[in-house]
Amino acid sequence: MSRLVAVSNRVTVPRRGAAPGGLAVGLLAAMQARGGLWFGWNGDIAEGTLEPAEIVRRDNVTYATIELSPKEHQDYYLGFSNGILWPVFHYFLDGFHYHDEQYDAYQVVNQRFARELATLLEPDDLIWVHDYHLIPLAQKLRDLGAQQPIGFFLHIPFPNIEVLRALPVYGELVQSLLAYDVLGFQTENDLLAFRSAIVSLWGGEAIDAAKRIVVGDRRVLAEVFPIGVDVDGIEREASEGQASEAHQRMIAGLLGRRLMIGVDRLDYSKGLVERFRAYERFLETHPDNQNRVTFLQIAPLSRSDVRAYAAIREALEQAAGRTNGRFADTDWTPIRYLNKNFPHEVLMSFLRSALVGIVTPVRDGMNLVAKEFVAAQNAGDPGVLILSTLAGAARELTGALQVNPYDARAMGNAIETAFNMPLAERRDRHQQMLEILRRNDIHAWHTRFVERLAGARRPQMKLAAGTAS
Repeated sequence: MSRLVAVSNRVTVPRRGAAPGGLAVGLLAAMQARGGLWFGWNGDIAEGTLEPAEIVRRDNVTYATIELSPKEHQDYYLGFSNGILWPVFHYFLDGFHYHDEQYDAYQVVNQRFARELATLLEPDDLIWVHDYHLIPLAQKLRDLGAQQPIGFFLHIPFPNIEVLRALPVYGELVQSLLAYDVLGFQTENDLLAFRSAIVSLWGGEAIDAAKRIVVGDRRVLAEVFPIGVDVDGIEREASEGQASEAHQRMIAGLLGRRLMIGVDRLDYSKGLVERFRAYERFLETHPDNQNRVTFLQIAPLSRSDVRAYAAIREALEQAAGRTNGRFADTDWTPIRYLNKNFPHEVLMSFLRSALVGIVTPVRDGMNLVAKEFVAAQNAGDPGVLILSTLAGAARELTGALQVNPYDARAMGNAIETAFNMPLAERRDRHQQMLEILRRNDIHAWHTRFVERLAGARRPQMKLAAGTAS
């Protein structure tokens, strides 16, 4: 069986005894089954000379991690990846300012990733690259002689060509994607958007009858692989986490009130300002709920050294302060807004205890919190999910109350509906969504992708170990 090599911008080597969360669950399961290598940045910024990759082995998986220089961190990571690609791919055209030197740094770091990784590759490897930070990586590896199958999965949205063309180097980025053998997207809309770029650049004949991308001698399979969650693991964590001190304190602080919860990274794509405004509208137009419900918003700091994130934090603090100032009582704070993180099992227990989960991004590739909320529920007495139509998860979770995140009145009415939904309807909606989660869980996601990637192996491959360096 071929070894699986996963490549992502960020890699955290697991501590012994610590349970992985999120994406790591699926990738680690796939790599442990095959033997695997996970390569990427360790999160450190080098103070001096950049050292070769550090190698650590845990449970049949090898972790190879490198540092970034201060300039690479500034221009590649904060600059081009998160200051340019992130806003463009999320349709925020007023949120990016293009700089040639940042694009140059993006290419240089991808070249360094390729150079370091190539020395670690084996002839029979399957290489799976993740996300927007590493779009050019396959081409860099090909230039070094790599012939192994290389796949790419985009975790964020892919923008329609009419948005993408605002990026001066969009043609080069789309061209570099053709060096992959398999491309994976979260939703059908993202795949159609990618095809719109292909047609714009190479015409309709670049998509064959089998919907493969055909440009020159390249034949690229592009499909939808919606990422899922570990349903059984989340159910277990949600139940066990209820015994934690943090969970007990949270419940005690509610004083019997019903709970609505949001859990998001502090990011302008998550629709948090709009959500706070909708909750204020809900309390205003449905006054019977005042002093009877509490909204807990957990939003850990994200990329706090990027100016746009400082602005969203200030806006949220003002919005929370305004709502609390208008409606709070001596024993009630309408919004509990926390810029801190919690262990995953504690978060899952919070989700399980909420009557309403609110997930309302203004643009999101998938949004796993929505799926985690459903998986965490007690099936006998489940909560209600309010979900933005602009999240990829809305394509699967049709049992949620779906809302436009920009429509404060409709969102306020959805909150009222959710808090008063009959138990029978809550159970029906939850059961429908849970069946979808089990069908498209994290294990099905990685299995489907790796199977496609294994099928893309080129018969002429004769690469010897290490010869790509």
